[in-house]
Parts: sequence; structure tokens; C-alpha cells
Amino acid sequence: MGFRKMLGAAAWAVLLSTSALAAPPPGYAGNPVFPGWYADPEAAIFGNQYWIYPTTSLAYSEQVGFDAFSSPDLVHWTKHADVLDIKAIPWAKKALWAPAMVEKDGKYYFFFAANDIQSDKELGGIGVAVADKPEGPFKDLLGKPLVGAFHNGAQPIDQFVFRDDDGTYYMIYGGWKHANIVKLKADFTGVEPMSDGTVFKEITPGPEYVEGPLMFKRNGHYYFMWSEGGWGGPNYSVAYAIGDSPMGPFKRIGTILKQDPKIATGAGHHSVFHVARDDSWYIVYHRHPLGDTKANDRVVAIDVMSFDKDGTIVPVKITNEGVKANPLR
Repeated sequence: MGFRKMLGAAAWAVLLSTSALAAPPPGYAGNPVFPGWYADPEAAIFGNQYWIYPTTSLAYSEQVGFDAFSSPDLVHWTKHADVLDIKAIPWAKKALWAPAMVEKDGKYYFFFAANDIQSDKELGGIGVAVADKPEGPFKDLLGKPLVGAFHNGAQPIDQFVFRDDDGTYYMIYGGWKHANIVKLKADFTGVEPMSDGTVFKEITPGPEYVEGPLMFKRNGHYYFMWSEGGWGGPNYSVAYAIGDSPMGPFKRIGTILKQDPKIATGAGHHSVFHVARDDSWYIVYHRHPLGDTKANDRVVAIDVMSFDKDGTIVPVKITNEGVKANPLR
């Protein structure tokens, strides 16, 4: 199915009017980086390939599977359809979104949210699936949610898995303006108490936090990032804090990703690529084409992320040309 047919004539016209699909300069990826309505991209590097695992951006009842995309250079992308299908998750009914990916001991673990539960009386929350290859097919690991209840007011969605230098895996998650961190068991079958006995520790950085947490470590410091605003609106954005441990404390520093009225709106729910070879950083995020006000009309983009000498993140310039090719081989 062609891009135009897949999006529909009206949406195609909107995208063309923004010039987002104009040919990028030679050697650049162009934004969006691949066709289709996708959101909440998870970025991972496995071997010599970049991978993006996004939410399929449709009505919740139609969000019943995930595709993935791989690239050797950030410019040329290959689609891997249906890497995780809802049929492989016996407890999930709808609203699959926000992947998080981990490779461990030769296995690939796919964390996801399902069912958009509104209370502890409903079945759903954060699950985990496993496969032998990054392109799947993935199968549910537990037969039930990994986290299936509200703790500290956090809706169990939008999980990100972070590996610390000592080999400990943490999961940071949470919607409804609350963020929690938990320590994962070594086999990802559950969570376990931290050194102070806490299991679900709240690390909400302030009242602006909404959802979409992410964490990485750079020069001994822990960077905690998240999304603010309404996911379907133009003011969706990304802010961050820096702490001395995964548990913080974290105090909001500022916004580093937001709309550009000349490029796109609703830029948020991101992930990052870090290429260790040349210490390059890229932010992978979704955004709305200019003039398109449908909440689910979201596309995936990549732009350069950089740091000041003091370690703070330089506000990202969102672009239509995207990033230059950076082969991993």
C-alpha cells in the first residue's frame, strides 16, 4: 500500500502543504523518517542497526499491534510489520502503545502498555514480551501485566527501561502526572524492593510532568526526561532534569523540545540514540504535520540533540531535513 493511499487524500494534502515530504538534501534522512501514522517512538541500537519501535497511532480500539523499523545509517529505513500482535498477549484487548526495548543475554524484551486502564478494577497496565530477534515475533512473557495497578497515583503506562552501570535494570513509568521508578528482577518477571525497601518510588519532578519518561546516564549524571502538555494538542513538549542517582531528586531544568510554527506541532514523547563511537546524540520523537489537528495524525522524526559545556541539553531545533547519515558499520 502506498503512503498516499495509506494516509488518505486529505491527510496527504496536508503533509504536502507543509513540505515535510519534500526531498531532503542529499545524505539527510528527512522528516518524517518513514511513512505512516506512528507515535511514542522507542529508539534502540542492536548490533549495527538502528531500531525504532513506535505506537501505531490509531483509535485505541485499533491499536492492536506494533511495527518496527530498522536502519544501518538513520536514512534508509526498513519496515518490519507486526513484530508484536495483540493475539500474542492473552490479557490485552486494546490500546497497545509506548514500547520500551532491552536486549539481555541474547533475548530481546519488548515492554508495552495495554488496555488504558482507569482504575485497579480493570485488567491491564504494563506488560513484557520476548523474542529471539529484534524483529520478533514477540510473545507475551508473563500471561499477565508486569505492573497492573496504580501506585502513587501513576497510571501504569509509558514505561522506559534503564540499565545502570552496575547492571541493575530500572523501569520508569507513569501517566496522570505521576512518575514512578521500580527495580526489575533480573529475568524481568516482576519488580523487587530497592535497598531502602521501597518497591514503587515516586520521582515526579514537578507539577508540569504528564507522561512519557526516559532516563540516560552521561558523565556520571542521570538525565530524566518527560513529556508535558496534552498528547493530542500543539503544545506537547519535552522537558528534563538532572540528578545524582536514578531516584533523584529531580528538579525541572527546562523545555528542550517543542513545536515550531513553521515546521510542525505537538513535538513530544521521545527517545534517544547515542552513538558511542563519535558520541553523537539524536532525539527521536513524534509530531503533528502543520495544519493537521487530528490527535492521532502523528509522524516520527529525528533531529540532533546536543549538550552545553556544563552538561545541560541545548534546546532542539526541529527540522524537515532531519539528520545526516551516520552508518554504524
